[in-house]
Parts: sequence; structure tokens; C-alpha cells
Amino acid sequence: MSVASVGVGALRTAFQMLFDAVKSVQEETTMFKHLLGDIKSTLNSLQPLIQEIEKYNSKEGLEYFTVQMEKGADLVQKCSKVGVWKKCKYTKKLHQLEKSLRRVFDELKLQGVRDARETLVSLRNIETAFSRIEKNLVMKSNQPETVQCSYAVPEPPSVTVGLDLPLRELKMKLLKDEKVSMLVLTAAGGCGKTTLAKKFCQDQEVKDTFKNNIFFVNVSKKPNLDLIVHELYQLKGFEPPAFQNEFMAVNWLQQFLKKARHNPLLFVLDDVWSGSESLLEKFDQFKFSNYKILVTSRFAFPRFGSPYHLALLNDEDAMALFHHSASSEDKSSYTSEDLSRKIMKRCKGWPLAIALVGRSLRGQPLEIWQKRVLEWSKGSSILDTDKDLLACLQSSLDALDKEKTMIKECFLDLGSFPEDQRIAAATLIDMWAELYGLEEEILTIANLHGLTTRSLANLVVTRREREADGYYTEDFVTQHHMLRELAIHQAIQDPIEQRKRLVINICGDNLPKWLTEQKYQASKARLLSISTDGAFSAKWPNMQVPEAEVLVLNFQTKNYALPQFVEKMDKLKVLIITNYGLSPAGLDNFELLCSLSNLKRIRLERISIPTISKVLKPLKSLQKISFFMCDIGQGFNNCSISISSAFPNLEEMNIDFCSDLIELPAKLCDLSKLKKLSITNCHKLSALPEGIGKLENLEMLRLRSCTELSNLPTSMKNLGKVKFLDISDCFGIKVLPKDIGEMSGLRKINMRQCSKLQELPPSVMDLEQLEEVVCDEQTKCLWESFLSCLNNGVEEDGKTTLAMKFCQDEEVKAALPEEIGKLENFEVLRLRSCTDLVRLPVSIENLTKLCCLDMYNFFGIKKLTEGIGNMSGLRKINMGQRSRLKEFPLSVWDLHEQFEEVIL
Repeated sequence: MSVASVGVGALRTAFQMLFDAVKSVQEETTMFKHLLGDIKSTLNSLQPLIQEIEKYNSKEGLEYFTVQMEKGADLVQKCSKVGVWKKCKYTKKLHQLEKSLRRVFDELKLQGVRDARETLVSLRNIETAFSRIEKNLVMKSNQPETVQCSYAVPEPPSVTVGLDLPLRELKMKLLKDEKVSMLVLTAAGGCGKTTLAKKFCQDQEVKDTFKNNIFFVNVSKKPNLDLIVHELYQLKGFEPPAFQNEFMAVNWLQQFLKKARHNPLLFVLDDVWSGSESLLEKFDQFKFSNYKILVTSRFAFPRFGSPYHLALLNDEDAMALFHHSASSEDKSSYTSEDLSRKIMKRCKGWPLAIALVGRSLRGQPLEIWQKRVLEWSKGSSILDTDKDLLACLQSSLDALDKEKTMIKECFLDLGSFPEDQRIAAATLIDMWAELYGLEEEILTIANLHGLTTRSLANLVVTRREREADGYYTEDFVTQHHMLRELAIHQAIQDPIEQRKRLVINICGDNLPKWLTEQKYQASKARLLSISTDGAFSAKWPNMQVPEAEVLVLNFQTKNYALPQFVEKMDKLKVLIITNYGLSPAGLDNFELLCSLSNLKRIRLERISIPTISKVLKPLKSLQKISFFMCDIGQGFNNCSISISSAFPNLEEMNIDFCSDLIELPAKLCDLSKLKKLSITNCHKLSALPEGIGKLENLEMLRLRSCTELSNLPTSMKNLGKVKFLDISDCFGIKVLPKDIGEMSGLRKINMRQCSKLQELPPSVMDLEQLEEVVCDEQTKCLWESFLSCLNNGVEEDGKTTLAMKFCQDEEVKAALPEEIGKLENFEVLRLRSCTDLVRLPVSIENLTKLCCLDMYNFFGIKKLTEGIGNMSGLRKINMGQRSRLKEFPLSVWDLHEQFEEVIL
């Protein structure tokens, strides 16, 4: 490439700076040589386009490209000074730069810069046409106006419920916040997004602000910018122009927005689907204070800022909508309050479902209402009778095109779990690793985020920290039961023998007829899910599922036995057993698993481990086992065989929220092939066995939130392969092993909230591989005196520093304000893991609408306020891990009849 050919000018100067920097750094360093070569190749491709765009376009259009080039040059120059330990960080940045340059290249090609002369002529014609429009508008302003843009806004339904609060919040976010130019209003199909948008446009404050400059455009699945621009012409009362290509339409839109910026302007882009990001970018490229865009979509479009999630209807509003839908105009239709409540419980606040069910029952006799409720109680789906609702929900799945097939499959798998229950993210990680080859945990989490942004599920991340350490035991997924029914409805469309997923939900002992009568051949399902309730006691008939790779068993009884047919599931790779009862349950027939040569992963939730250990047999293929909320304290004391014989190839063990674990069984230290050991939220764990040093292949040791753990065994110095040590939230640890420096492989340590740790042993200076320390302000001070002695730092401005991440606590520290009682409309209050909170304000008893109080993991509170019984709306309370709270006030008994769920 000839330097002389680049010439001068703002864009060319920035381009030359970047090119020279890439060429120079590529010659100086070998660390990024290959990646810089890719960037250089992209720059070579850009060179002729840069020459032409600067020659034929205005300076205003070049600012973005110039800034990108300048930033790129700065980044490349920094790469010449980067140490090895920061290679990963800067590699990612260079990848982003290369992608950014490719986007510039694609953008310039798309805009047709090679035909710039012809485009300029078109632009001049467009500007001339727009000037004529402006003149015509001035002339028409002196005449009676025949077309007003606000007329294009459709009217909302005559009766709307539950939208007053969302409307106020929308106005607050979009109108009052000058930093917000675009707001995405998102929810699943049939939740009232379009209705709220219409109500927003017809609000008097909104109309006073934007007057006749409100444009309401239905975008739908296949957005067409030409049609949208045509509509803008029509709304202004003029004959729409004919655009030769989208480039001309884009430029007309840009001119329109520039001219309109002097008057308040509101665009409502309704029913925008995934894949329409480029359209939104065209509308959002101009930022001025009186230009606002409201987008309604099932997709959250996270790149455009925090969306507004439209909530479902509460019980009062849901009942009001149902009565309106079920009543005829003369109010003569019969509505039973008891049956109405049962129907509302089934619809769970979903507006479209409520409206459709209400209409279907309008004018019907009582027996028809009773029949509908009876059918639902026997397992019939609401989607079987309401085809419009099915079509609305089904369209979300249909929108997952071939590129999103994986996300669709993941959605359908969520129907394998009981209604209204949390689904542990760790469970899905195990399932999808074997079903779809998603070995990296982040791939499963990414798919869950994909479902969340599409309003098909909700991923709840509970940890305050945001570093991706690959452990998601506290994260979970929730899903509205309407979406769960959609997943199940989709799964049962094929004959039983042909289904990919065989989902069996059993009430009492009422087994499906096809199962008891054996009227089916062997199933080809890869996923088998069986859910039973607390009344189940039947004996399992024989089932033939030879292709099943994942078995999900959900139950609620105090004791449960594995079905006998499990021993013939030769291809089984994953076993998920979840007890949804209140206390750990006994598990029989565990010995059946010894015949399964492909079984790799087992997850047990709320299971009594002693019932298993007595019948242990070798599970030679097992690589991972997880215990969640299990009774495990004495679980391995009376094993029928040694642990090492039972799990000879085990590589990962997870023990989470096991409240009876006081000391880790020494026998677990015989698992010589173990690579990952995680023990989290076991608050009574006070000691680790000295034999832990025998786990010579261990690469990761996580001891998160084990609050009673006071010290670590000295034998940990033998764990030379451990790369990551996590002791975060271990408040009780006072000292680290003096020879911790012998853990030669340690690269990262997380020690935030180790509040009793007063000093570090001098041997930390020997941690030559240490790259990152995650800590808070208190533990940060402990490291400062060692930074200059560690050889693995990177030199910046003459100072040697270690990569440290400091995590600031954002939760409530010691007290809530007494004024909290004024929040009279509060419905949910979560104070999870506020470990320094010592009391609740007396005024909290005034929160009579509060239905959920979550105080999980609150060690500091010793007593509750005496008037807690006045909280008449309280339905659910979570007080798990309440180590200092020993008794409850008598007024709690005033709530016992209304409680639906109590977690202690």
C-alpha cells in the first residue's frame, strides 16, 4: 500500500495513523502478530472506499468513521506495551476493533459509495422535494387542516385495566429522562404492549408535548423502510415518492429527522421482531432532546438500553378484566365468583388468556363454566380450547428461524419441570451439555439470556458479583405456566413413539392410559420427564425408552423409589432427581444405576444421602455429581463400598446449601481424579479434612459463603494444580495457610468479604502465577504491601501492579429507613444476603399489600417486629439461613391461614 496515495484530510489522516500503528506494532511484537495481520488486511480493503467516500460525501457523515480510526490507533499503540498476563484482555479488544472495521467496510459498500456521484444527485433531489413539502405545509397551515398525524394513532380499547402504573412509569422514563431517546417496551405476546402504547399516545400530557408529531407505525416481522417512509408521506398528506433503493429511503428519513428536530417528535414502532436492530439504529442515530422513540416488542433489544418490562396483571385487575370479558352488554350474564377465582388462578394474570377465556364463557350456563374448570383440573391445557391464544404464543416460536433452532429446543425442554417451580440453571447446564454438546457453562447461560430477551423465560441472577467464574448454582429460571403449556403442547403433537421429549405429569395415582395399557412401542425420546405429586404411591409399569439420554424425575413424597425400568436405559447420560417437598426425602433403588455405562452426570436436590450410601455400587462412568439442599452430613459414614470405588472417575463434585454439613467427610479426599470441588452456602461447615491435600489433580476449589469455616488445612499447599481458589463470603476465616505460596498453579483468588482476615502470610510472594485477586476494600489493603514484590505484575507508568478486582457492596448494610412504611403499594420486598442488617423498622407492618418478603441469608437479624401480623397481604415468606433468629412474635399466627409458602 502506498503511503502517498492516502493523501491528507481528517478521515485519511486518522486512517493513516491506524495503518502506520498496525504496521509498526506488528513488526515490534509477536504476541498479536497474527491478529494485527488480519486488521491490516481489512485496512487494505478499506483504502479505496475511504478515498471515494471522502471525495463525494460531506464532512458530517465522516465523523463516526474518523473517531473509530483514532480509537483504533490508540488501542494498537497500547498493545506494544502489554505484558503477557494481559494478552487475553487486549486480544478481545483487537477482535472488537477488527469487527468494527469490517462493519465500516460493509456499511460503506451497503450505502453504495462507489456510486457516490449518482447518490449525491439523488440526495439533492430529495432535499429539493423536502423543501417543497415544507413550503406546502406552510401554505396549508393557513387553511383548515385535513390530515393530522395524531389521527394515525389507533385508539386503545374502551376498557383497559392495570395500565395506569405502567403508563406513569413510561412517561417518567421516556419524557422526563433527557438521556433516554429510545425505550423498548417488552413482554410476551398477549400481555398488552400495543394497548399500553396506544394509551401512551392518547395521554393528554403526551399529546400536549408532541401535538401532531406522533407517528404510530406497525413494523411486524418483516420491516420495510420504504413502506414506513411512504407512510410518513401519507400522514403529511402528500403522494409518496418512489425510492429506487433503501439507501434513498434512509437518506430521506435522515433529512426528515433533521428538519423535524426543532419540534417535539414521537415515533412509536409497534410489534418489532427480533432481527430488526438495523431498522431501530436508523431511527435512533440522531440524538436530540425532543425526539423520542417507543418500541413495543417481544424482544428486549438490550443494545438500546434497559427495556421496560410490562408486568402481568395482579389479582384485582385480572378479575376486573375477566368480568368485563365474560359479561354481556346488558350485564345479564352469570358470573360465579368461586369459578372466576379458579379460572383466574389458571390464567395467572395473562391479559389475552383472561380476555379470550372470558369471551368464550360469556352467556354460557353454569355447567359450561364448571366443565371448563374440571377439564383443567384433569390436566387439559387452556391452549386446547383457545386457538387464538395458541396462535399468539406459537408465533414467538415460529420466529425462531433456522439460526435460532437451539434456543427453540432449549425452550421446549423447560416444559420438563413442574408448574410454578424454579428451574436451577445448573440443572439445565447438565442437561444441555449432553443433549446439545454445550460443554461450556456459558453457552447454556447465553441461551437462557436468549430466551429472556425474547420473553420466553426469565433468568434470575442472584449473585452480586458479575465476574464469570462458570458457577451458576444460585441462578435460576422462572417461566409463566402459559409458556410452559406452550412447550408441552408443542411436545405432544407427535405420536408417543416419535416424540423427542416424553413429558409425563401424574396427579395422585392416575397414570396415563397409554402407559398402563402398554399401547405404544418403544419411545425414541432423548428426554424423559416424570412429575408426580404428594399423593403418588403407585407402582411403576414397565417403560421402554432405550434412546433416552436425560431423565428428569420430579416428586413431592417423603420417600421415592427409582423406577425399575431405569436399569435398562442404556444410553442415559444425565439423571436429575428433584424433591419439591419441604424436607429431604429418602431415595430407594439407587443401586439400579450401576448397570448404566454411559451415565456421566447426577444432580440430587433435597435428597437424604444416607439412604443412598448404604447401597452404593460402582458408577464407573460418572464424571460429575451435585448435591443441592441434601442431608449429606453423615451421608458417607456408612457406605457399602469406599467412595473411591463408587466414583472411580469422578472429576467434579458440587455441594450447595447443605445445611447439615459440619465437617467435610475425609473419605472424599480419596477421589484422586477430582478436578473441581465446590462447597457453597454450607453455613455450618466448620472444618475441612487435613487429607484434602491428597486431591493432587484438583484445579478449582470453591468454598463460597461457608460462614463458619475458620481456617484452611495446611495440606492445601500440596494442591499445586489449583488455578482458582474461591473463599468469598467466608466471614470466619482468620488466617490463610502459612505455606499457601506453594500452591504454584494459583492464578486467581476470590477473597471478598473475608472480614476477619487480618493479614496475609509472607509466602503469598511466591505465587508467581497469580494474575487476579477479587476483593473488597478491606481485603484490598492486605495485598497492597505485596504488590511490588510479586513478579507477575505489569509495568505501567513506572509502577508494578497486580490485576485486582475490587467489589463494592451495594446491598443494605445495617438498617432500613423507618419511612419504608410509607411505600403502601409495595408488593415484593427482597433483603436477600443482607448480612449486616440487624433489625427491621417497626413501620414495615404498614405494608399491607406486601405479598412476598424474602429475607434469605440474613444472619444479623435477631427478632422480627411485633406487628408483623398486620401485614395482611403476606402470602410468601423466605427466612432460610436465619442463624440468629430464634423465635417469632405471636402475631405471626394471625397470618398462618393466608400463607401459601413459608421457607425456613
